Amino acid sequence: MAEVIINEGNFEEVVLKADKPVIVDFFATWCGPCSQMAPILESFAEEFDGKYVVAKIDVDENKEIAAEYSIMSIPTIKVFKNGEAVKTALGVQTREMLLELVEG
Repeated sequence: MAEVIINEGNFEEVVLKADKPVIVDFFATWCGPCSQMAPILESFAEEFDGKYVVAKIDVDENKEIAAEYSIMSIPTIKVFKNGEAVKTALGVQTREMLLELVEG
């Protein structure tokens, strides 16, 4: 399954009520490092389809959620488990770093 695009309308359902870990990429379309992160996340989403949910949220279009989770720099990757943000990583992450973030 490809990444899920989330917004203020579906954030609760997709992220907070998920029955598996959710990796959320807080990004912006104009962000160079975010563009570098995109293919890594797409590949990760396909590789671990069914085990994790990989989601993207545009911080420019979803300012309230970005503020709620104190997003000051992008890309920011947050891992949610049982409706709670449990891990955070800033900047471009490799596949291995993502795996450590979600499983470690």
